[in-house]
Amino acid sequence: MSDFVRQNSCECAFTTSDSWVILSPIEQSIKRKIEAVGIPLKDWDINIYRGVLTGFNDAFIVSGAKRDEILANCKTDDERERTAELIRPILRGRDIKRYSYSWADLWLIYIPWHFPLQFDQTIQGTSDKAEKEFKKQYPAVYAHLLQYKKELSARNKAETGIRYEWYAMQRWGANYWDEFNKPKIVWGNLNLSATYTLAPEGMMINAPATMIVPASESILCILNSKLADYYIRNLGVTRNGGYFEYKPMFIEQLPVPKNIDEKLFSKFTEKELQSEDEIDLKVYELYGLTQEEIEFIEHK
Repeated sequence: MSDFVRQNSCECAFTTSDSWVILSPIEQSIKRKIEAVGIPLKDWDINIYRGVLTGFNDAFIVSGAKRDEILANCKTDDERERTAELIRPILRGRDIKRYSYSWADLWLIYIPWHFPLQFDQTIQGTSDKAEKEFKKQYPAVYAHLLQYKKELSARNKAETGIRYEWYAMQRWGANYWDEFNKPKIVWGNLNLSATYTLAPEGMMINAPATMIVPASESILCILNSKLADYYIRNLGVTRNGGYFEYKPMFIEQLPVPKNIDEKLFSKFTEKELQSEDEIDLKVYELYGLTQEEIEFIEHK
């Protein structure tokens, strides 16, 4: 055995059928400590969902000015009130920052594919009856979407077997659309480092951005920590330029201490956020890392 191999090799025990990775001794120690203290997020009482899939963003995502125009075209106060409820604020992945977001005054015309069923529970698929009722209830929205009818109708591909009303969004989130009405942790798909924040109830997010419901300030702080980012990024491959795809399949594997005290991170102030090093130190303490292990992650 050469001197190079002796100096740079490490022993790894592959005792299970689980996927494996070759790590240095210090990396193995960090991994063991994280997994010993925490329980993967997928085993928590939370849900991870992807954002909105419209099938044609030009029709369903509008500016604040266009929203105002649609509301101004409503003929009655009742229609205006119904329509305002239908148009909701939305974040794109690029709008999501670390502990904050920059809303671009974009709005989603929120029409899930099953939306017409509220008018007639007996209808299935494309229905003239449902369309007429939708036009009657939301004429200003209907007029806006009508200009995109050709493009929207083209989404119903025969080869996929998926059909829905031309004026409704794609078949996404049928089982979790109400979760957007809750506070949530959200993040963009592609980032240079951990970039998670809280989004308020009623705020929508656009796919491929993702969310965790219910929101937890403690989980948020752990996800934004250097330790969590180190662990998660080791599960996938970093792209050119240092970008990493923060897929749910990676995020859900992060072990988080089940006995975490919500008060440890809750109600943080802007002043505290200016010193994220303090949050990182709290997270290192939670997982019992040594100073040597901390320095390894800090300089990774």
